[in-house]
Amino acid sequence: MRRREFIGVIGGMAAWPALARAQSGTPVVGFLHTASAARFRPQLDAFHQGLKSAGYVDGQNVAVEYRWADGQLNRLPELAADLVRRNVAVIASTGGNITALVAKAATATIPIVFTSGADPVKLGLVTSLNRPGGNLTGASFFAATLGSKTLGLLHEVVPKGVFIAVLINPKSPEAEHQLADIEKAARELGREIQILNASTVEEIDRVFAAMTERRPGGLLLSGDPFYVGRTDQLAALVTRHRLPAISVARGFPEAGGLMSYGASINDAYRQVGVYTGLILKGEKPGDLPVMQSTRFELVLNIKAAQTLGITIPPGVLAIADEVIE
Repeated sequence: MRRREFIGVIGGMAAWPALARAQSGTPVVGFLHTASAARFRPQLDAFHQGLKSAGYVDGQNVAVEYRWADGQLNRLPELAADLVRRNVAVIASTGGNITALVAKAATATIPIVFTSGADPVKLGLVTSLNRPGGNLTGASFFAATLGSKTLGLLHEVVPKGVFIAVLINPKSPEAEHQLADIEKAARELGREIQILNASTVEEIDRVFAAMTERRPGGLLLSGDPFYVGRTDQLAALVTRHRLPAISVARGFPEAGGLMSYGASINDAYRQVGVYTGLILKGEKPGDLPVMQSTRFELVLNIKAAQTLGITIPPGVLAIADEVIE
């Protein structure tokens, strides 16, 4: 993250209007997420670390109300509306672009701190990255724009005579953009790709079962929060089906998948915690610049490569930030 810029903007900001507080006088923060706590525990821990660095500890001087959609995106509007009815002081909107869009639609007054895998200006969340304006700010790691880069890396590893399958969540607001980015990259690389759609756990299982009919040479997992939340399931499936695959989440090779390329999602959640704390102290969300990931990591699992009978090209090995033996 651009921490120097972040430090520089803290000093001279006007105070945000008086914040809602619990009857005890403790401020209440709403935490809204597309998935479940069990699958995003490291990210939730990072959020709490950010809060703590800003001087707030859940259960001591702040109360966090959690609303988890458990992968059922149609629940998000009501969960957001519930937090608005509670008149929470800040909404930490995490788990994907759709959560931020739903939260924005639910309130124009309660401060919202989001994570976004796309360009928040193009999404209509903020007017600019440096001066967001309105009641939203957050952290962006541009996962939705990494399709061409991840396809290029997989292209280096997978033989050119086979096609590459691409898993897309058709219910994601970024699906169309992701698809266009990947298809453009495939044309430039001269690679055949096959688009596979899955937006539920059951659909993921069906997609993998159908791969036995026409087996791809590799699999690209698009940068969707739903897939990040299913890292263990996806790693187990590609291992069972002996598929070289790439994800934006480093947890994927850590769980047994071949490789990942992406920004640190934990850093984004930590930043959400920091900004939430600053807003509780009186900062305006519209004055806090959207933080952007500037460092992207390539993680390789050599054991997975050996199991798959793949030799990672020297050029790919040379640029790896971490190699799991």
